[in-house]
Amino acid sequence: MAYALHFAVTILACWLAAQVLARSTWPWHSPRVAIICWQAVGLALGLSAMGVPIALGVSAYDRPTGSALVALVSDLLHGTLPAGLNVLHLAGVGIGFGIGAVLLATTVRSINATVRAQRRHRDLLALVARDDPAAPGALVLDHPSAAAYCLPGVKPRVVVSAGTLTLLDRAELAAVLTHERAHAEERHDLVLLPFTALSQALPWFRWVREAYERVALLVEMRADDKARELHADAPLAAALRRFATAGHRITPAGALGLGDRDLDVRVQRLLVADEPSRLVATTALAFATTLVALPVSLFLS
Repeated sequence: MAYALHFAVTILACWLAAQVLARSTWPWHSPRVAIICWQAVGLALGLSAMGVPIALGVSAYDRPTGSALVALVSDLLHGTLPAGLNVLHLAGVGIGFGIGAVLLATTVRSINATVRAQRRHRDLLALVARDDPAAPGALVLDHPSAAAYCLPGVKPRVVVSAGTLTLLDRAELAAVLTHERAHAEERHDLVLLPFTALSQALPWFRWVREAYERVALLVEMRADDKARELHADAPLAAALRRFATAGHRITPAGALGLGDRDLDVRVQRLLVADEPSRLVATTALAFATTLVALPVSLFLS
């Protein structure tokens, strides 16, 4: 019972950490650290959601969850079970592994859906997109709406529309292209994937669904930071402003687009110089490490 309580406390800690991360502004100044913290929260939540019913199911062994599971398997193979362990306990173990199976299946399903969407769009680009010296290294779609996005994958593609070439000047376009290349280089699509799976597998937690939105914004801020390393803040901020007023914007399924998330917040962040606090970032990383360590240690011990 004590180990189930440990997993339950970890779930509560995940909820509290998610509330702090969602309501704090420090993640805007350290998006990379904040993304790691969100990933830690997601991993700890998934393991603890499995751990609570499993730990209740093997409570008769009075051992840490990992060694209790080993003992349960050994007893099942030998046809003997300890006193006090009944079908309800076995059902708890089954529920825990069922949650894990749902998480795994949802992740696989999300991967398949994303890969199919990316493949379809990549085939479409091969037919209708063109190279243009005005956008080196990118493909151009002859469409009047504003579009700038990265189609991730083994062979990522950066795509802009003809409307974007008209909308932005040379410096702004260069900053936008660097932003989109950052998505491809750091595989931000893989960063978002676990949160998509968690929100689908645990839909009764509203804050889990909101976590995806927060991480998606941090991913854009991280790409903004990569762009500002090579370009001044002003061109990227101006490009975001132009996208904000451009009206209809296009980002296909499976892609990461420049103008998808909270443009006003990102512009403000670029224009207001504010150094990230190393103390806050270090503290957050230490807490995230501790949060993940507890469920992992219980499963491994």
